[in-house]
Amino acid sequence: MKKIFSILTFLLLFLFPAFGAARVILDINAPTLVQIPMVLPKWKAMDKTPGTTTAKVYEILANDLTISGFFKVIDDRHLPPGLQNKEGIPNTLSLQEWMPAGGEVLLAGEAQLDPVSLQVRLKFHLFDLVEQRHLVGKQYEGHFQSLRNMVHRVSDEVILQLTGERGVHNTKIAYTVSQGEGKEIFIADFDGAQVKQVTQNQSINISPAWTPDNRRIAFTSYLKRNPDLYLIDPDGNNLRRFSSHPGLNLAPSWSPDGKKVALMMGMEGKAEIFVMDHEGGDLKKITKGHGNEASPTWSPDGKSIAFVSDRSGSPQIYITSADGASIRRVTYEGNYNTNPSWSPKGDWIAYCGRAGGRYEIFTIHPDGSGLRKLTPGSGSNESPQWSPDGRYIAFTSNRAGGAKVFVMNWNGSNQRPLTASKGGEGSPAWSGRFD
Repeated sequence: MKKIFSILTFLLLFLFPAFGAARVILDINAPTLVQIPMVLPKWKAMDKTPGTTTAKVYEILANDLTISGFFKVIDDRHLPPGLQNKEGIPNTLSLQEWMPAGGEVLLAGEAQLDPVSLQVRLKFHLFDLVEQRHLVGKQYEGHFQSLRNMVHRVSDEVILQLTGERGVHNTKIAYTVSQGEGKEIFIADFDGAQVKQVTQNQSINISPAWTPDNRRIAFTSYLKRNPDLYLIDPDGNNLRRFSSHPGLNLAPSWSPDGKKVALMMGMEGKAEIFVMDHEGGDLKKITKGHGNEASPTWSPDGKSIAFVSDRSGSPQIYITSADGASIRRVTYEGNYNTNPSWSPKGDWIAYCGRAGGRYEIFTIHPDGSGLRKLTPGSGSNESPQWSPDGRYIAFTSNRAGGAKVFVMNWNGSNQRPLTASKGGEGSPAWSGRFD
């Protein structure tokens, strides 16, 4: 069910007279992120709101801010004894008492739950402790069932205020999970919560790809024995076959405007890159080399497609114009480079490359410069996929045993497993924002 929140932005001048632009701005493009120390006192339960509600809000919020990789969260357990039991929103005149907590910013809030309508109101304020001033305050309202998404919106707004770009906590990641001899498509939130199974056909379902409007997921399935391309709603409804040409219909990638799909097809004895329209028609072959081509990914301006080809003797990353008129090679280091994913800002291509006997995640500029290895050299790491803001990369790794989806910041920091599953995961695909 679509969640609709009312947002009230307010400036309470009699409480917060020093409202202004944030002093602390985190440079998200720096090679090494310096985390901002953030004080996070307990949230206050208003009226007769159960303490379990504010505790849940606090748990989700603290986790969101921690896994963002941008903040060193100083929670209530690590505050000085005199501050541990303080809750609610202070005014600027009392900010000085929070200085011993050791933070540069303070995020405080309160929650109110109506026991009859189950409507929730979340209110937060963000303060600059160094300059002793108020930065921003907002209020969100919605049904209790939407509590997690409401807290995610608080997190995203805080990230916007301190980095200049909104966060991605209200996004989802689709991925495959091995079940018996088959694979099914699952989705989970950015924080690994709300895991849901999308397909339940006991077949082999692979290569999920969200449509740009988040309304459907394209994927390849062997449901009718041939690897055909299907579309399905994220709730598992409205399954329909989209491309069923003989041979491969694999690795779909949507153009940024959602009007075209690039995919790998094998109709002529070898794999090539094709483009079709969003209804599955107007099929055009883009590549015409003598090698096998795979794994297309669109540039954010829709003018180019990166892909893998072994035309040089080993798999390497290439870029072609969207009409196939011009092709150039991007990677030259390493003899096995696959799974390209073009950053939504256009400045990087992430890919999987073989190095030191294992697979690692690398990034490189589209012109072939700036090569960087992001994964630490443990296990095999594959299938990178960018978040919609270009600040995170999802990928698969078997560093802990079974294959699991991991998430890291764009520069390789803050690597963490997405869910607490035991393994069998693969092929992550990131949605756009759901708000």
